[in-house]
Amino acid sequence: MKQVKIHDKNFQLFIPYEKIRATIEKMAETMNNDLKEKNPLFLCILNGSFMFAAELFKRISLIQTEISFVKLASYRGDKTSGQVKQLIGLNEVIEGRTVVVLEDIVDSGLTIENIQGQLKLLNPREVLVATLLLKPDALIRDVKLDYVGMEIPNDFIVGYGLDYDGLGRNLIDIYSVANE
Repeated sequence: MKQVKIHDKNFQLFIPYEKIRATIEKMAETMNNDLKEKNPLFLCILNGSFMFAAELFKRISLIQTEISFVKLASYRGDKTSGQVKQLIGLNEVIEGRTVVVLEDIVDSGLTIENIQGQLKLLNPREVLVATLLLKPDALIRDVKLDYVGMEIPNDFIVGYGLDYDGLGRNLIDIYSVANE
């Protein structure tokens, strides 16, 4: 089985790129149908969601759509800090618009809860959330997710934009921490 070592941890192949791509293609097909008269603003949460957002956005066939980026952080190493800080804000006017938040992974739900709260203060028409990965066993907040690519166990993962202390984002596949 394919393995990588990042910092002090060994990771094994968990989700190959082909499965990631197929999942994103299905998500995009659904979004193209759901959002076709809405002129949505896709809002990518950096840093982790950049690969998911790029892959998804290439498959969004809507002519009237935009993408923007905000940077939020809640992780240190392989543990959540429990606090979400906004590092880079939103520059677009979203009043009356459909906003689709693009997140790489939802585990505790803290980041999504935070961004939904911030966005609702700006009076959008609606705020939808699309996540490539969901860890249902890790959820501690009751957040509404409109598009979920895959549900996964509560394992620490890297790759496809997800990192371990800054490393591993460039891996095309997703890896989970290896049982030692």
